Amino acid sequence: MRTLLFFILLIAIGSVYSFQKKEPAPSMVMCHDPGNATAEFALFANDPAFRNAHPAPLPVSVTHQGEMVEFPVADGPNGRAFLIKSHQATNKYLMLFHEWWGLNDYVKNEAAMWSHALGINVIAVDLYDGKVTTSAEEAGKLMQACDAARAAGIIEGAAKYAGDAADFRTMGWCFGGGWSLQGALLLKDKVKACVMYYGMPEKDVEKLKTLSTDVVFIHPKQDKWITAELVSEFETNMKTAGKEVSVYHYDADHAFANPSSPRYNEQAAKESREVVKAYLKDK
Repeated sequence: MRTLLFFILLIAIGSVYSFQKKEPAPSMVMCHDPGNATAEFALFANDPAFRNAHPAPLPVSVTHQGEMVEFPVADGPNGRAFLIKSHQATNKYLMLFHEWWGLNDYVKNEAAMWSHALGINVIAVDLYDGKVTTSAEEAGKLMQACDAARAAGIIEGAAKYAGDAADFRTMGWCFGGGWSLQGALLLKDKVKACVMYYGMPEKDVEKLKTLSTDVVFIHPKQDKWITAELVSEFETNMKTAGKEVSVYHYDADHAFANPSSPRYNEQAAKESREVVKAYLKDK
């Protein structure tokens, strides 16, 4: 009897040990991850230094005369975007991607300025579904809560809203800089140009091979997050993918191109704007 009890006890102990030694579950993929690029950037929001590098934007005077539009998005509620139509009928569009603050009046003013400068339509997509903030703490939460599938649906919905004949150029800043590249990857051969202002590059060479356009990358030398090493790696990856990227370095810091930012660098902003304008006009 004692022997039987002893073997039963051994079996029970073995079962418990086996249960405890189960392989751990694989790490969860971040829900806002379209390929780890924007997810990696979103992690910067956990860094107090990154949040401190984004003082609250200053109020701006509203100079735009566009309109908010809605359009269907697959598997979800309607998406939203700010639309400026060119004075002359055209199927050419610039798609803008906002910073981590959301689709605010600064971005809407930029939409109007670029529409006038290029003579094309500009559609600024709202990846936060109406949420806007001036708090770095809240902006970090909004950026990290941005769902990749939802964002991709908004981009594709905006493209369909523009019409089958539309072609696009993409541009964004900071959080939107990374999404400018992701948007170009999503819309494939509909995209004729891509501009990234200090955004997170895509590191997957196989994805980069599918780009239908070259890229202009605006890089501030003092940026402690989108570093020179990171940009150099992007140049290498683009070359490996058989794609072209032109990098322009400026003696400025992250967010230097935003006139509503206390970190605004007027000289670098104007110089980079001329570079971007020439590139987009050529496209």
